[in-house]
Amino acid sequence: QVHLVESGGGLVQAGGSLRLSCAASGRTFRSYAMGWFRQAPGKEREFVAAIRWTYGHTYYADSKGRFTISSDNAKNTVYLQMNSLRPEDTAVYYCAAATRGVSDYGRPHEYDYWGQGTQVTVSS
Repeated sequence: QVHLVESGGGLVQAGGSLRLSCAASGRTFRSYAMGWFRQAPGKEREFVAAIRWTYGHTYYADSKGRFTISSDNAKNTVYLQMNSLRPEDTAVYYCAAATRGVSDYGRPHEYDYWGQGTQVTVSS
C-alpha cells in the first residue's frame, strides 16, 4: 500500500503562487511516475502534470508554463509549483502514483494510488 499526503494548498490572490507537496510512504518500491490532477466543483478530474521518478521526465497539460512539477527522490516527495494563479485554477488538487508503465499520463485510470487532495482557492 502506498500513502500519499498532499499539502500546501490554501487561499491566494490572482497572480500569486503556491507550492504543493505530495509525500509518498508505505511500500518501498519506487512507483513508476507521479501525477497531479485537479477537480473543480461540477467538473471532471483533469490532468495537470506528471513526472517519472527514474529519469525526471515531465509531462504537462496546457498550463502555459505557469506550473512546474519536480521531485525529491530522497524524500519520496513530489512538488507542484504554481505561479501566476488564476481564479479558474481553483480546485482540489490531488497527487497520484502509477506503479506500472504509463501510456497516457493524462488518464486518471493509469494511476493506482491517490491522495486525499488539497484545496486551492484563487480569489480575483
